[in-house]
Amino acid sequence: MLESFPFYLSLIVAIVLLIMLANEIKVAYPVLLVIAGLIISFIPWIPTIHIDPEIIFFIFLPPLLYEAAWGVSWKEMWRWRRIITSFAFVVVFLTAMSVAFVANHFIPGFSLVLGFLLGGIVSPPDAVSAGAILRFVKVPKRLSSILEGESLLNDASSLIIFRFALIAVATGQFVWSEAALSFSWMLIGGIGIGLVLGWIFMKAHKYLPTDANMDIVLTLVTPYVMYLAAEELHSSGVLAVVSGGLLLSHKRHHFLSSSSRLRGVNVWQSICFVLNGLVFMLIGLALPEITAGLEGVNLSSAIGYGVLITVVLIVGRIISAYGAVIITLIARNFITVADARSPGYKVPLIIGWTGMRGVVSLAAALSIPLHLPDGTAFPQRNLILFITFIVILLTLLIQGLTLPYLIKKIPLPNLDETLSDEEVYHTIRKQLTAHALTHLKTNYSVQLSNQPALQQMARKWEQNAGIIDDELMAEECKLVYLDILNQQREWLIQKNNDEQTLDEEIIRKHLRYLDMEEEKLSFL
Repeated sequence: MLESFPFYLSLIVAIVLLIMLANEIKVAYPVLLVIAGLIISFIPWIPTIHIDPEIIFFIFLPPLLYEAAWGVSWKEMWRWRRIITSFAFVVVFLTAMSVAFVANHFIPGFSLVLGFLLGGIVSPPDAVSAGAILRFVKVPKRLSSILEGESLLNDASSLIIFRFALIAVATGQFVWSEAALSFSWMLIGGIGIGLVLGWIFMKAHKYLPTDANMDIVLTLVTPYVMYLAAEELHSSGVLAVVSGGLLLSHKRHHFLSSSSRLRGVNVWQSICFVLNGLVFMLIGLALPEITAGLEGVNLSSAIGYGVLITVVLIVGRIISAYGAVIITLIARNFITVADARSPGYKVPLIIGWTGMRGVVSLAAALSIPLHLPDGTAFPQRNLILFITFIVILLTLLIQGLTLPYLIKKIPLPNLDETLSDEEVYHTIRKQLTAHALTHLKTNYSVQLSNQPALQQMARKWEQNAGIIDDELMAEECKLVYLDILNQQREWLIQKNNDEQTLDEEIIRKHLRYLDMEEEKLSFL
């Protein structure tokens, strides 16, 4: 291990430099990291990388899912819940089924069950890849919300399919009644375990005498506890982390201090930056081990099978995107939908093209056991692993490189609010200032008449010049200002809850500003 330490250290430095390059040339960094990993893997003196799937599932997956759950808007997820759940569950199942029938028909030696196993592995699109690409192009808020919400759930549904197929291959039978009960427990149990543990951690943050450092350490432990507890109880660790993370994210202003929130964001962004970079670099570095295991199958034939499955995945997702729109337009006559307007042909095309595969697919393929319970070799394991690698590589290269170009060439209709984000931001800023002034004059009229610092603060607010920065404030003024900041937080949270079409990211910007203002009080 120590002998390889300089190599891994160099790998992290290379990742940082490659992401810098990706930002400069406007290419999604997962694409560049996979290509770089491929190139590095051909260097003779580079050690062969063996990826332990348990490391991917347990070390990498929980924190990445947890950080994503904290970044997504629960309000937006609930607003678009129908299309999110349909893509995360129904489309994933239909994709796995399509892959199963195609593999069974065109790939020699592939049974229908093995096809479902392969389908469960390659069915979930990768969230990190789509998010990295969408940074460089402007898309409607609803589109990014749908993709973010889908990415939190599709890993769970695909891994459930994968587990059932794995059991069917190992035992040679599939009992629908047992599968239905097991599926229900994985779904309900995973969500329930995550919510219960999230509530426990929330109370721990709130009532234990923690400081910012302790709070951050607790947030680092939380996703691992959720994932491990759910997996030990044979439920879905992914759903546990997602549901618990969404609960804690939604309640963050009730149990974390402003200092903990501000510092925690920086720590989590740095950790997930390294983790995301490592997993995509490892995908490229895994090529020699994957190719070496490909025995008994012609390399060109194996590549052809990978291309075939990739085409099935791309075409299937595009068809599913248009199918979801058609069903929504029909359903609007019977139920209330989030938006009854037709998005046209462009939005479904973009959603359909955001189907890059990534680390979850590779980890699932690697976790296939070498042998069945009777000691015989697991059928088609090496070919499944190779096809998975080809699918990841092709979707990242083809869709990842062309998605920004496609979005620019096909202008998307503006289905969001008529006002720009900047206009909405400043409108809320004015309303927030008015609310603070009203609270100050109503509840602290005596202090306002006696304290010059509060008078200056009120004058600057009235002039929309912001909060004072370097004034030395008396302790009484700090307490008044702290109460006003808390009142502003409550007002913002209530406004976010009341206005369902308001972009929550704008509210979060204001909340971060209030956190910074509260943090500044400790230096005044």
